[in-house]
Amino acid sequence: MPDSRSAILRQIRTALGRGPLSDSAAAALDARRPAHTRIAFDEDLVERFVARFESRSGTVARVSHPDAIPAAVAAYRQAHGLPPRAAVARPLAGLPWPAGFAHHPGPAGPDEQMSVTPCLAGIAEIGSLMLASGPDSPTTLNFVPDHHLIVLPAGHIVRHFEDAWTLLRALPGGLPRATNIISGPSRTGDVELTIQLGAHGPRSVHVLLVEDGPAAGG
Repeated sequence: MPDSRSAILRQIRTALGRGPLSDSAAAALDARRPAHTRIAFDEDLVERFVARFESRSGTVARVSHPDAIPAAVAAYRQAHGLPPRAAVARPLAGLPWPAGFAHHPGPAGPDEQMSVTPCLAGIAEIGSLMLASGPDSPTTLNFVPDHHLIVLPAGHIVRHFEDAWTLLRALPGGLPRATNIISGPSRTGDVELTIQLGAHGPRSVHVLLVEDGPAAGG
């Protein structure tokens, strides 16, 4: 955890007779970080993310504005015959949810069929999503319900995997206790080499791609 890491580093500095790093020293160390070879591609980031994500049985619905998210959730729920109820992460609780739709901020219990969560970033390179856990978005929302709906502003799609880790390190509260990389529904081929969805998590992962949203890191 971040507090334990800080305590250990503080003890090491004390034993060496050193104080905290200055901003200039920290910047100099960051500049020495090696640059890794990255996949080059010319595709539009949004279109590449969608194509890669859908290639692994994930689904995507585009919405024009955050206020359209509740209607997109309702359309998904009705298409799959789900009850008007979901575990909805706290950052999304203020959206104009319709009357009669029951929602709570989690954690998700074993009887929960659907959850709706935000995410930190979409990664165009690999078509995956990065989710950071916390009190406002418990990790159970990502794994317990059969249907996981993830809200992704188009501006939160970054080019490479390393770009997502940069966003994670810059979170105001420090690194989260858990970080999940989600690339589609849970699956396994252990039984007779037949692919089964929902083995270790949701059977369905549905992205609500918000085309009018803030940029990554914003």
